Amino acid sequence: MMSVAHRRAQLSRMEEARRQTQRQLDMIARQITRRMTALIPQLQPRRTAYRRGNPPDPGAFLERYRSNLAAITAGRQAEIDALSRKLARQDRAIAEYRKRFDVQPDRAA
Repeated sequence: MMSVAHRRAQLSRMEEARRQTQRQLDMIARQITRRMTALIPQLQPRRTAYRRGNPPDPGAFLERYRSNLAAITAGRQAEIDALSRKLARQDRAIAEYRKRFDVQPDRAA
């Protein structure tokens, strides 16, 4: 039979693995945000259309932004999906472990 200290240590390792997976997901979100921020100057409307009497289309920027965001996100979607599934499995495993062994998380963490 496992001791309480061993169970707490196991739970701590499981929670650390979950935090690492969450950090990976957060890193992907930051990378996508950074790429979109770098693309914003390229998405600005061209000034030449307004000189010819045509005002710039206000929705065009938003449309270009959304299409680029979708393209960048689609490139990472498989990785995002895999990490999201892993995170869900880890959450279920932690909840089941706590329920099965009646181990509560450390208050210091």
